[in-house]
Amino acid sequence: MSKNIDWSNLGFAYMETENRFVSNYKDGAWDEGEITTDSTVTISECAGVLQYAQTCFEGLKAYTTEDGRVVCFRPDLNAQRMIDSCKRLEMPTFPEDRFVDAVVKTVQANIDYVPPYGSGATLYIRPYMFGTNPVIGVKPADEYQFRIFVTPVGPYFKGGAKPITIRVSDFDRAAPHGTGHIKAGLNYAMSLHAIVDAHEQGYSENMYLDPATRTKVEETGGANFIFITKDGKFVTPKSDSILPSITL
Repeated sequence: MSKNIDWSNLGFAYMETENRFVSNYKDGAWDEGEITTDSTVTISECAGVLQYAQTCFEGLKAYTTEDGRVVCFRPDLNAQRMIDSCKRLEMPTFPEDRFVDAVVKTVQANIDYVPPYGSGATLYIRPYMFGTNPVIGVKPADEYQFRIFVTPVGPYFKGGAKPITIRVSDFDRAAPHGTGHIKAGLNYAMSLHAIVDAHEQGYSENMYLDPATRTKVEETGGANFIFITKDGKFVTPKSDSILPSITL
């Protein structure tokens, strides 16, 4: 039975749900993983993620269709993008088939939190991975945890799909030959000052330019750009430092 939630007035914020998926990597292998009700994470004070930001994540959604089915959009591509992120950060990869299966199991375990069709809300799915064992020298961790939680959300921008005001940012989103092409936590930490500053100046988002020449458009802090030229041509920015889109 669907939860008694005011679906139409949800913001884009965390709401704890009842179940999440957890799998641990140790001695070179992932365990079977499980659905758990425990929303807390306990790690060493010297964990790799805390010392050297060795973490990556993904984001996708589950929707209720008009005929009542619950579906996800291209979870296999999110799985592959996370594999690419893990390889760049010297983290063990979580297999694509296991990733998709874990997403399905986590959604099923929280099915009452999937918003109804027509509400404008969705169930946001957050898979993530981080180094857990103590690491004091600069090197990859040896142990990791892969988790998925879900939370019902409204539109990312207040007011939904309406025009927003974007500024050309003075800050770079990523460094040339850096980690802009993966979904690493450290990329988003670097963007926090830029987005707070943009909001204080009255803008909804930043338009980031290419970090090498600052003459070409790359992306915003929260989405890719799509341009339609005067002659009706569909154009998306191309760069080695842009995060690959799932929806395009």
